Amino acid sequence: MAVKLAEEGVYAAKFIAALEEKLKLLARALPEESAYPLDFIKKMGNLGFMGIFIPEEYGGLGKSLFEFALVAEEIARVCLSAATAYGVIALGTLPILLSGTEEQKKKYLTKIASGEMLVAFAITEADAGSDVMAMKMRAARDGDFYVLNGMKQFITSAGPSDIYSVFAKTNPEKGERGVSGFIVEKETPGLEFGEKEKKLGIRASETRSLILTDCKVPAENLIGGRENLGAIHILNTLNRSRIVVGALGVGCAEGALKQAISYAKERKQFGQSIASFQIIQHKLAEMAVRVETAKLLVYKAAWLAGQKDTGKSVLAKFGAMAKYFAAQAACNNADDNIQICGGMGFMEEFGAAKRWRDSRILRIYEGTDEIQKNEIARILIKESAN
Repeated sequence: MAVKLAEEGVYAAKFIAALEEKLKLLARALPEESAYPLDFIKKMGNLGFMGIFIPEEYGGLGKSLFEFALVAEEIARVCLSAATAYGVIALGTLPILLSGTEEQKKKYLTKIASGEMLVAFAITEADAGSDVMAMKMRAARDGDFYVLNGMKQFITSAGPSDIYSVFAKTNPEKGERGVSGFIVEKETPGLEFGEKEKKLGIRASETRSLILTDCKVPAENLIGGRENLGAIHILNTLNRSRIVVGALGVGCAEGALKQAISYAKERKQFGQSIASFQIIQHKLAEMAVRVETAKLLVYKAAWLAGQKDTGKSVLAKFGAMAKYFAAQAACNNADDNIQICGGMGFMEEFGAAKRWRDSRILRIYEGTDEIQKNEIARILIKESAN
């Protein structure tokens, strides 16, 4: 694993060298100036970073989710908002990569890998958040099409994205066994977007509703070519995408730690730098422990995702652990950073406040803290019975 990590680190280093100045500009942007970083995302596509984990035969680099997570971590160290816009690429791509037909992969993965097409993921609804299988969106077969009706809520990158992995019920009476996935293109008649949401944080990552009214999607865009397998597609996707969210947490937590150390060394009070005070040292130590522990969990989960013999429940457990702990680490470190930096940390132009606001979403999207703990405990209990 150590050798593999060293190899994968090359891609993250290459990314930072190419785009760090752009990232710093995004991170310094005041909240009211925040807008979707389209130029930044397109530049990443030109450099090959959109297709890191997409196989070479579909135009990608043919690497693993581990490399993608490392790059996401590096972006989040500077700007979690931009990192979220990047991370959702994996979330939207995975259903096609893991479950799509050969025709779907050839048509869409090549364009995603090049940055020609941006992709998003749509499952959340007003009454289907943590209880995702309570979704009400319907998809009815009509000849060579499926007609989709319903609304998805809080969809990351809705609007800027060109295609959407959308999930709807094809057989409502079957519950979770009646869910199917569809690839919906932005220009499809019947697809509209709600207003851009005003959020506490990650404001450069646009969030909108998807409104589908008699939206006719070609039957060839049914993910995997078979109905009623959507629940499996969703779980297989989230078990991996949560690792990416964990990586975002690691980057955010580490960025907070580095800023806190830098400020503590420079800030003088009572004739000495505040870094010499034990209470500050203890906070820095706790922040560092969170970063390194979160890294270990995220890297282990990412490594497991790349092993062919990793069982689904093992991947689900470690993905949930990584996401849960790293999100906590990011929020706690962002808060401690403001406390260490005092009044300066409260000022918008300093950047600590933005990181604090941005970090809070990590404990909510792609499964709340509580859902992750439920998942971990469920698997632990199941394992103990075997």
